[in-house]
Parts: sequence; C-alpha cells; structure tokens
Amino acid sequence: MQLDEALGLLRAKAAPNIRAIFQRHGAPDNVLGVKVGDLKVVLKAAGKDDALARALWDSGVGDARYLAGLMINPKKMDAALIQRWADEADWSMLSESTVPWVAAESPHGLSLARRWVDDPRVEVAAAGWATWSCLVSLLPDAGLPLDELRALLERVATGVHQAPNRLRYCQNSFVISVGVYVEPLRAAALAVADQIGPVYVDMGETDCEVPLARAYIDKCLARGEPKKKKTVRC
Repeated sequence: MQLDEALGLLRAKAAPNIRAIFQRHGAPDNVLGVKVGDLKVVLKAAGKDDALARALWDSGVGDARYLAGLMINPKKMDAALIQRWADEADWSMLSESTVPWVAAESPHGLSLARRWVDDPRVEVAAAGWATWSCLVSLLPDAGLPLDELRALLERVATGVHQAPNRLRYCQNSFVISVGVYVEPLRAAALAVADQIGPVYVDMGETDCEVPLARAYIDKCLARGEPKKKKTVRC
C-alpha cells in the first residue's frame, strides 16, 4: 500500500465528532478524527510495512502517526529515528503512547528512557516516564535496573505535585506500573502511592480522570499476580 492510499483510507474513516474529542485532548489541527478501532482496520489492510510506517509518520497527520506506531517493527528502529519521533510528537497520544511503545519494544528502550526523563521539554520527559512504565510491564524483573527504578520512585514521591501538568499524569502512572508489575519494588511503590495521594492533572475539557495510584494497584493485584506483557502497543 502506498502513502496516498493509506491517507485516503484514513480520511474516509474520519469523523468530525472523533476529531473534536481528539482536539479536546490536545490534538493538533491536522488530526483527522479516526477511531483507534478504524486505524486497526487500515493496519490490517496495509499489513506491517516499515517503509509505509515511516512515510505515515512523516506526513505529520496525527492519526497517521498513531497508525505508524502500530505498523512499524520497533526492533528494527534505530535510536536516532525513535529520538526524532519523540522530538516531533505534538500531542499526548503520540508522546505518551506511540513513542513510548516503540521505544520500549526496541533495543534502545532503557537508554532512551534514562535520557528522556531529564529532558527539559515536557513532552519528551513525559515520553521518558511513559517508556519506563512500558519497560517494567514488558521486561522480567531480573532484567530491570531495580536501584534505578527505586530512585525514580523517590523522584515521584518528592516532586510529582510540583511537576508540569502532563508529567504529573505520567509519573503517577509510573508508580502504578511499578506497583503492579515489579514484585521486588511493590512495597516501595505502594508506599509512594500512599505518600503522594491524589494527583491533580488538568485534563482540559474532557471527562478523563487521574487514577488514584494505591487504589488502582490494589484493584489490579486483587485479580491475581499480574503477568508481564508481550506488547504494549494497542
């Protein structure tokens, strides 16, 4: 499938009400308004195609960029390409979902997450925290840098309420991910969850809510010991 055909399929599936929802969540003007379920229909028609995925990202269209993250093989992405995507991600569905997903499933996830959390750009720093959340759900505990994760938990404990808006959301999610997926750090994550309590994030003109970390972890654990994920892309 060529880029023009893929974009044509996306435009055919676009809906004004979905576009309005995306824009209330901070999407740029060039977003079309294609539901994720319909993006997956296009993905099935196109198949996994790295060249097309790169072209979709380079189109600049928000929906096409999300589709690119589902289509590309992260294991074949070099660090420079993932960094460029992080630099260019211009709304939260990309900076906090697409980019972290491909980073975490690539060979470069740890090195990128480490660098991004200290980036002065909020969108890139958010991608860093979200990448850590993905990594702890994917990698076996024995393959995780536990001391480093413990230090990140302490950063959240002491700074989440003073962090920029979207970083608060991603840091709260990081505590949840560690509490759910990293058994050796579960007690530490629960202690941080209790310490930070409710985290306020301005979600704009949406009905979205920030989960209470302790309650969310407890709810997940009540179902039994969570298994690591095979993929974070969805």
